[in-house]
Amino acid sequence: MSSIRPRLAVIAAGALLVSGCAGLGAEPSGDASPATSTATPSESTAPAETPTASETPEDPDTPTSWGPTIGELEEAQELVSGWTPEQLAGGVIVGRFHGSDPAEPAAMVRDLHLAGVSVTTANVVDRDQVLAMTSALADAAAADGRDFPPVIGVDQEGGYVSHLRGIATEFPHFQTAGLAIQADPRLGRRVIREAALTTGLELRGLGFTWVFAPVADVTIGAADPTIGARSPSEDPNVAAAAIGAAIKGYDDAGIVSTVKHFPGHGTATSDSHDTLPVVGSTLAEIEAHDLPPFASAIVNAAPAVMMSHLDLTSIAPDVPASMAPEVYDLLRDDLGFEGVTITDSLGMGAVGGRPTPALQALEAGADLLLMPVDTAVTHQIVVDAITSGAVSRERVEEAAARVVAVQMWQARLAAERPVPPDVVEKARAASADLESAAY
Repeated sequence: MSSIRPRLAVIAAGALLVSGCAGLGAEPSGDASPATSTATPSESTAPAETPTASETPEDPDTPTSWGPTIGELEEAQELVSGWTPEQLAGGVIVGRFHGSDPAEPAAMVRDLHLAGVSVTTANVVDRDQVLAMTSALADAAAADGRDFPPVIGVDQEGGYVSHLRGIATEFPHFQTAGLAIQADPRLGRRVIREAALTTGLELRGLGFTWVFAPVADVTIGAADPTIGARSPSEDPNVAAAAIGAAIKGYDDAGIVSTVKHFPGHGTATSDSHDTLPVVGSTLAEIEAHDLPPFASAIVNAAPAVMMSHLDLTSIAPDVPASMAPEVYDLLRDDLGFEGVTITDSLGMGAVGGRPTPALQALEAGADLLLMPVDTAVTHQIVVDAITSGAVSRERVEEAAARVVAVQMWQARLAAERPVPPDVVEKARAASADLESAAY
C-alpha cells in the first residue's frame, strides 16, 4: 500500500482543513478543552507520527496519537507479556450475552478474562438494571485482577441505532450533524462537539466505557440500505468536519469512541448484517469518497476504529475487510492510525459460514474481536491457536496491549472529568441544540 501513501497524505491534509480551520468551521472558542492536543493546519499536513518508546524513553507522559501516553502503552505491554494464553485470548474479545441478568456477563468477564462485553437492546430493562449490570462488570474485571476498567460498549449513535432508548437521552440521527455543518460550519462544529460530550458523559454515568460511534461512512443516499441517515453526509468534506468535532467531544467526555466502519460502508448496496456486500469502487474512488472522514478522525486523535465486513474488490477481493491484512495496512501504514482496531460484530451474516472468522481477523490485524457468535467457543479457539503457534503470541500481545492501554487512558480521563449531576439536562439541551442547528 505504500504506493498510495502520498495521495493519502493529501487526504489527511484536507481532513485537517475541514475539521479545524476556516471554510467548514474553525474551532469555536469557549468549548470544553479537548482531551488530547491535536494538530492545526500550521503545524502539520498529515497525522503526526507517534513517538516510540525508544525515541522518548525519558518522557513516558508523552501522548500517543490516539490517546494513551507512551508510559501507559509501555505499562500495558509489560503487563500482557506475563499473561497466560487464557488471559491473552480473553483480552482481545468483546463478548455478547443473552438476557438481562447482570450475573451472566460478569461471569464471562471474570472467568474468560474478557476485555469486556457489548450491550444491546435485548440486554437492558431500565436504568437501575443497567447500572447494576455495568457495576457487576466492573467488579468482575477487578476480581480478575485488573486495575483498569473493562470494555463496556454500546451502540448509541443517535436516531434508530440507540440501544439505550428510554434510558439515555435520545439524539437525532447523525445525518443531523452534517446538516448542521452545512447550515453554519462554526455553530455546527460546536453543537456536534457538545452532543458528543454530553452523550459520552451520560453513558459514563451509566457505567459505560466505550461508545460504538461516530459513524464515518459517507452515504450514497437511497441506494445505501444499511447506513442512510446514520451517515453525517453524502459529502466527504462535510462528513470529515462532523467526525472531527464528534471525536473531540467524546474525548472531552472521557469515553472511548469508535469510528466506523472502515474504510466506509456508505457505498455498499447490500446489508452486511445479512450478506457480504461487494464494493467495486476503485482505490481512487475509495480515497476520494470514503477516506476523508477517517483521516479527520485520525488527525483528531481517534482512539479506536471499527472495521467493516465488505468485499473490497480493488483492495482485497473475496475477503471481508475485517479479515484482510491489506485493509489494515491501508488504515495503519497509509493513514497512520496507531490505536485500537475492532471488528464489526462477528455474528453478522457477512462473515457467517467462515470456519474461523475470529482467527482470520486477529491474524489480519484486529485488536478486538466483537461479539462472536459463541464467546466461550471463540475464546477456546484463540487459546488453542496461541498455544499451538497457529497465531503468534507476539500478535496477540500487541493487540491486548493496545486494549489495556486505551482502558488505562479512559480510566485516567474519567477520574479527571467527573460526570456532572445535571448531565441528563445538559444532554437534552445538547440534543435540542443539534436539531435546531440543522433545521
